[in-house]
Amino acid sequence: MSVEFFLDSNILVYQASNQDDQKAGIAEKLVIDAAKGRGAISYQVVQETMNVLLRKNLLPVGDEKAKLYLHNVLAPLCKVYFSPALLSSALEIRSRYQYGFYDSLIIAAALEADCNVLYTEDLQDGQVIDGLVIKNPFALA
Repeated sequence: MSVEFFLDSNILVYQASNQDDQKAGIAEKLVIDAAKGRGAISYQVVQETMNVLLRKNLLPVGDEKAKLYLHNVLAPLCKVYFSPALLSSALEIRSRYQYGFYDSLIIAAALEADCNVLYTEDLQDGQVIDGLVIKNPFALA
């Protein structure tokens, strides 16, 4: 599998919640591009996104809206799943770059998906890890 970019959960939370109009618009464009086959997410991103949306009650109508979002947006984008190799890769990234384990797991998943870009607002904008460029899509927003 090879896709152009990987989306971190914060991108999906902005897209689903519409709490910040400017960030939601940028996130919406990325999710639409991802749905066209250009992007991917991992099982971890699915879990984190659902947890934030439900815990913070960001989806009006609650569980039914969450089920629709899961089936219509998250599930089709999910291309990277749990494996011992993924966890091992995350540990190596954590050791080399001093990121936390869960951030390292996101980076490892993006590398496994053979992406060129990881879109997130949580990591160092512009850093390159094994050819993967970390970009904050909201940096100019």
